Amino acid sequence: MPEHAPSRLERRKARTRAALIRAAQALIAEGKTAVPILEITQAADVGMGSFYNHFETKEQLYQAAVEDALDTHGALLDELTTGLDDPAQVFAQSFRLTGRLHRRHPELSKVLLHYGLELATSESGLAPRARRDIEAAVRAGRFTVGDTELAMVTIAGAALGLGHLLHHQPERDDAAATDRVTEDLLRMLGLTAAEAHEICSRPLPALDTTATGPGTAA
Repeated sequence: MPEHAPSRLERRKARTRAALIRAAQALIAEGKTAVPILEITQAADVGMGSFYNHFETKEQLYQAAVEDALDTHGALLDELTTGLDDPAQVFAQSFRLTGRLHRRHPELSKVLLHYGLELATSESGLAPRARRDIEAAVRAGRFTVGDTELAMVTIAGAALGLGHLLHHQPERDDAAATDRVTEDLLRMLGLTAAEAHEICSRPLPALDTTATGPGTAA
């Protein structure tokens, strides 16, 4: 059966919800989560009544905004690691791309960093993919990990610390810093220094194109 085409009303509702989520993400990135709902609706250019058609509270909106950011980042990682057979490289490429996200997409980065270590246990974004890739690499004999959850704590701390450092030190080379941290993580996970360096020297797909698009990230 053909899929149901959204009606004009459904499309308008979807646009309103998306506008509210974008406004909430911008406020999170600016650290202005205590603003009244009126200010959120003004930033989204929608009426107060429209807010309550979609969300009961600001907290519910902010949760949706973070989940949207995580889903966006997760979809990007999935697309940009398509076709890789080595789970160690999949993990490394995802981390290297995530590190570059902070400068290429600073607003999205700040939304994710705002919620800190809570993201380490999230069911969306980098965390479940990192866990999946680590477990796959262990099964393939590529990583040696005794406790996946402890490894995840270390990886989450490294990812968040790197993000904060890159925002606070704009003069620092984000690609070089990210690849150095990724190398250290790969060594922690059981690769030799030489192989970790070789994996982190491989070209990356560009963050601002699709995986099938042109260009590479430095």
